[in-house]
Amino acid sequence: MSSPLRKICAVTGTRADYGILSGLLRSIEEDEDLILQLVAACMHLSPEFGLTYKCIEEDGFTVDKKIEMLLSSDTSVGVAKAIGLGIIGFSEALEELSPDILIVQGDRFEMLAAAVAAMCLRIPIAHIHGGEATEGVIDEPIRHAITKMSHIHFVTTDVYRKKVIQLGESPDSVFNVGALGVYNAKNLELYNREKIQEMLGLEFGPYNFVITFHPVTLEKSSTRDQFANLLLALSFMKNTKFIFTKPNADMEGRVIIDMIDDFVSENPTIATSSVSLGTVPYLSLLQFVDGVIGNSSSGIIEAPTFKIGTVNIGDRQRGRVKADSVIDCPAVPIAILSAITQILKDVGFKEKLKTMKNPYEGGDTIGDIVSILKKVDLSNILKKTFYEVDICV
Repeated sequence: MSSPLRKICAVTGTRADYGILSGLLRSIEEDEDLILQLVAACMHLSPEFGLTYKCIEEDGFTVDKKIEMLLSSDTSVGVAKAIGLGIIGFSEALEELSPDILIVQGDRFEMLAAAVAAMCLRIPIAHIHGGEATEGVIDEPIRHAITKMSHIHFVTTDVYRKKVIQLGESPDSVFNVGALGVYNAKNLELYNREKIQEMLGLEFGPYNFVITFHPVTLEKSSTRDQFANLLLALSFMKNTKFIFTKPNADMEGRVIIDMIDDFVSENPTIATSSVSLGTVPYLSLLQFVDGVIGNSSSGIIEAPTFKIGTVNIGDRQRGRVKADSVIDCPAVPIAILSAITQILKDVGFKEKLKTMKNPYEGGDTIGDIVSILKKVDLSNILKKTFYEVDICV
């Protein structure tokens, strides 16, 4: 008698995380031993952010459940209330779907809500991107909290594998598979230069940069001040085009969105913006720019694959493993300009890029994850033992 098919439920809250997951979702859906269940939440259901659950359906996936949880607010109270609404919605959805494994990715608040609900319902959780560090933002404790609620860990480097184990997780449950975003960059069919320019409505200039900046929830200076300093630095750049990608629904996110809109409105010939480009357009764009500026994980994880520089501003990504292409700098205009100049003019830096290896590159990331999801023993997986690591104090 054959074993029943294993139901794998994945949560997506933004177009960005969906883009990273989409290849994995397709592989799960096509596997004869697995059944894919898909839950869309948060930004996917917001008209303000483009009702992007429709993009999932246009790709041929069935959205099994939609979780309304995002308030029209980006305050700390608004985010806390959204987590509460998310727990209620995910609890009801997961009880009905009754998956064998729930997949959550990263460190956003909707993933925390899904993990809390699954934990209470005794559903095993597989967490992607655990063990990483973003010491300047609230995502840091969210990520580690999800790790402790999870039972299967798909990490992206050996450093992060060791950190998850240090949190008390059994080494047998922690798998270094590399980053899905890097796998996508190396395996997806990307667009050519002409198509990207047409999509952006902007012709590339002599120099071009992608700008992605997210709120800085745990830093002393405000998000507004930091982003204003970044825009001031950009105003000194000559012969340069800027492509802004807007932040997610986080605390103070709308501050950045308004400032981007004002900058693009005042500089329509050199700047454009997008709520979310989508995975293939974004990765395609990275082929043709000189670098990435901001404080997003994409500048740390995906950008090095394209042998381009990253100006990483402030402490949001402090603690992450970084390639040699990443230049850290404070949110001060002169420091930002100096880092940009290094990317454009430093011959030694450019030579270093040619032989640089992306530390987030794995092997067959999707194949490895699917294989583990199929084979992992679920019979006693919920009863975790805290794994003791010898630490000299």
